Amino acid sequence: MPHTKDDLPDALYSAAQVRGLDASLIAAGTPGFELMQRAARATWRALVRHWPTASELTVVAGHGNNAGDGYLVAVLARRAGWAVRVLAAGDPQRLQGDAALAHADAVSEKVSIEPWAAHCELQGIVLDALLGTGVTGEVREPYASAIAAINASGLPVAAVDIPSGLCADTGRILGCAVRADLTVTFIGLKLGLFTGEAADVVGELVFNDLQADPQLIHDAPSSALRLNTGNLPRLDFRKPASHKGKFGHVLLIGGDRGLGGAILLSAQSALRSGAGMVSVATRSEHVPAALARIPEAMVVGTSSANQLMQLLQKVSVLVVGPGLGQAAWGRSLISAAANAPLPQVWDADALNLLAEGCVSLPKDCVITPHPGEAARLLGMTTAQVQADRPAAARELSKKYTAVVVLKGAGSLIASPDGRLALCHQGHPAMATAGLGDVLAGLVGALLAQGMEAFDATCLAVWLHANAGQQQGIFGRGLAASDLIPAIRQLLEEQAPCLK
Repeated sequence: MPHTKDDLPDALYSAAQVRGLDASLIAAGTPGFELMQRAARATWRALVRHWPTASELTVVAGHGNNAGDGYLVAVLARRAGWAVRVLAAGDPQRLQGDAALAHADAVSEKVSIEPWAAHCELQGIVLDALLGTGVTGEVREPYASAIAAINASGLPVAAVDIPSGLCADTGRILGCAVRADLTVTFIGLKLGLFTGEAADVVGELVFNDLQADPQLIHDAPSSALRLNTGNLPRLDFRKPASHKGKFGHVLLIGGDRGLGGAILLSAQSALRSGAGMVSVATRSEHVPAALARIPEAMVVGTSSANQLMQLLQKVSVLVVGPGLGQAAWGRSLISAAANAPLPQVWDADALNLLAEGCVSLPKDCVITPHPGEAARLLGMTTAQVQADRPAAARELSKKYTAVVVLKGAGSLIASPDGRLALCHQGHPAMATAGLGDVLAGLVGALLAQGMEAFDATCLAVWLHANAGQQQGIFGRGLAASDLIPAIRQLLEEQAPCLK
């Protein structure tokens, strides 16, 4: 079934940018309390759609505008005849402005409001209205205990705007976070809802723009582009008289002893993703297996960098690193590749050798690190990379003047010119070896077919993630090679070969 554009916007924002949008809407004439009421109505509608037979609601409220949304949802639920109770983890006396007005509405509607305490019993649907997008430090008491109680309740949970404890900018859990079944977010999509640890806590995501002026939203700066079928770069159609020479020649370099499968996966991916010609430089021991598995590829047993020189003059794109190893053989081959004036994709051990300082990355390359490799390249810990994935991706791109894929949940693609894209598709069954090799070959094939590096990388990451999502429905045991036919099918759906 062809993939269609979803109903979420493309633009992703930081928390500060969304606050700026909110302020602009108010300055343009929409009162803040009216926006809060719209948010509450959007949340209420989403609750009823998601749990149509429910009739009981417990709102756990903090003391900011997030709490104000929660108090107004409580009012709507009470008017609908639900049994409603608000547990106030934040002192209502501290509420200000629109949130104080919302609390007053709940009081006048005779909503039951009582202080939150560890012994309070949660009932029905739990609405998380504790902490909004402004939280950046670790969650403190009493909110940490309230979050723990919500997560331990076993009840259905909805979050207002963002699950409490999830960083809106980075997707990092700030010590603890509410695990929501449903999150209803407003005005602009927050980048942190789509990367890092967000996938574990957001649940189903519903967006409402609160009737914002589309032009105002369009003109506002955003942080990243969320990849979907409506904005993906596309390969051109092929003319009927096309021939293989028009679509590039990819040379894949890797496969030291014991690691031959990685380079073969990458080569098979490049071939099935439309490269005109595919060559493989690998250990001589792997040539028979390579020819048996991929007879369409030109496989050269390579023992030294000197043997690469003639090949490098005939090809248009290099993919370096799958199964390369970090011994003398791999170091010799990567040194030769680094001096070739060709578009290149570096992955796996190529990145580890780069991090060691053994070699310099040529300009205008694509690098595809997972968080551990990214940490080595940046001289920090994996935890530090994961704490702010967007910043890490941007820093890598700046440091190496390269297009960077920071792989993981909510993969990020960063360009040296400042562009940042995000792909949040995928499946946990993809947590298996070899998938990075498939992605590297796919990027190489798209570069060979004439795509600009950032565009090729965005399309490759989307195809790879969606193929994994498609195959992941069969559950555990996903093999990297399972993705290759799915990628080919998705590529044809997205960019047909013929008009």
